[in-house]
Amino acid sequence: MDTPPAAAVDIEAARAMWAAYAAAHPERVRACPEYTVEQFGDSRRLADELLKAVTDGPKRATSELVTEFRARGDDLPRVGSHWMACDGSGSPRVVLRSIELRIGTFDEVDERFAYDEGEDDRSLSTWQSEHRSYWQRACSARGAEWSEQDEIVLERFAVVWPPELVG
Repeated sequence: MDTPPAAAVDIEAARAMWAAYAAAHPERVRACPEYTVEQFGDSRRLADELLKAVTDGPKRATSELVTEFRARGDDLPRVGSHWMACDGSGSPRVVLRSIELRIGTFDEVDERFAYDEGEDDRSLSTWQSEHRSYWQRACSARGAEWSEQDEIVLERFAVVWPPELVG
C-alpha cells in the first residue's frame, strides 16, 4: 500500500448526513431504512481517488469480494439499500443507493461493468489488472489468499445525496 490507511469514518457526521437525506426522502428510507458507512479502497489515496470518480466523474459501479463483507461482519447489499461513501479522512461525502446487484466471479465481469466502474481507462483489461492487485493485497492483509473463483458482489449505484450531485 503506497499511502496510509484511510482514517476511521466520522459516525456523527454520517448520522447527520443520513438525517438530512431521510428528511428529504422519507419514502426511500421507509422502504429501506438501513445504511452502511464505508470508504472505497484500502488507503487514503484510493478512497479519495475513487470518491472523486463518483462525485466528479463516471463511477456508477463498484465491486467487492463476498469474503470481504463476511470478514467485516457486514450483510451483502441489496437493491434499494443505501451506503455513505467517505473520503480518506473519514468524512462522509455522498449517499449512494444500490440499483443493481449480482454475484459473479472474476472471469464473469464484462466490459460494460468495467466501464461503469469508471476507473482508469475504463477497459476490462485495466479493471482486471487493478482489481487483481487490489484483491490480492486485501486478502493478504487478512491472512487469506485471493482466487479468480472467489465470489464478487458486482453493484451498480446511483448518487442520491447531496442534492447538488444528484443527476
